[in-house]
Amino acid sequence: MKFHVLTIFPDFFRGPFEHGVIQRAREKGLIEIQIHDLRDWTYDRHRTVDDRPFGGGEGMLLKAAPIFESVESIWPAKRAGQKVVLLSAQGRKFDQALAREYSKLDELLLICGRYEGVDERVAQHLADDEVSIGDYVLSGGELPAAVVVDTVARLIDGVLGNEMSAVAESFENGLLDCPQWTRPAEFRGWKVPEVLIGGNHEQIRRWRLEAAREKTARHRPDLLKRD
Repeated sequence: MKFHVLTIFPDFFRGPFEHGVIQRAREKGLIEIQIHDLRDWTYDRHRTVDDRPFGGGEGMLLKAAPIFESVESIWPAKRAGQKVVLLSAQGRKFDQALAREYSKLDELLLICGRYEGVDERVAQHLADDEVSIGDYVLSGGELPAAVVVDTVARLIDGVLGNEMSAVAESFENGLLDCPQWTRPAEFRGWKVPEVLIGGNHEQIRRWRLEAAREKTARHRPDLLKRD
């Protein structure tokens, strides 16, 4: 799968995509990530990508023209299997189900918003989706882009060493993941639940499911209300 990231801060991504699972997936050729500098599609001496909003108000908006031209340059003829996503505080909330949907694509192009936002014509006439990673405001779409790439990439076949790792996780079955422990079996007087060291796999499975439900009820009761 190929990811495109359109940003005014291309150097931002030198860190997030050069470590761990993402870097190994790139080395294996399972994913490709191309970072595009939005300023490459500007034509004035200052490489201007923003302007004041009509109607007044605080801050600046990313202009439509550089974004449209960049996407049309990257994909001169957009086809099935390619999707443009605008990262924005006004978008639908990104979740595991949407990540799994994106993982089936051939290419995903992420537009990193900045300043007070992006000219609305980008959302209306260019982007297939407008997506937010949470109910809070960030300085730009670079952090969300890194989150989306990481979340989607690990769902692609072969990216994780154990493919079941992506299935037995939080949100995949409507629950948070169950609590986990590792060695030693006792640490500062706190012991691992006996069932986990007893060797009965069916009892462990049932215990983990119940523990996942209990943790979900404590931390994310909204997930249980969806049933």
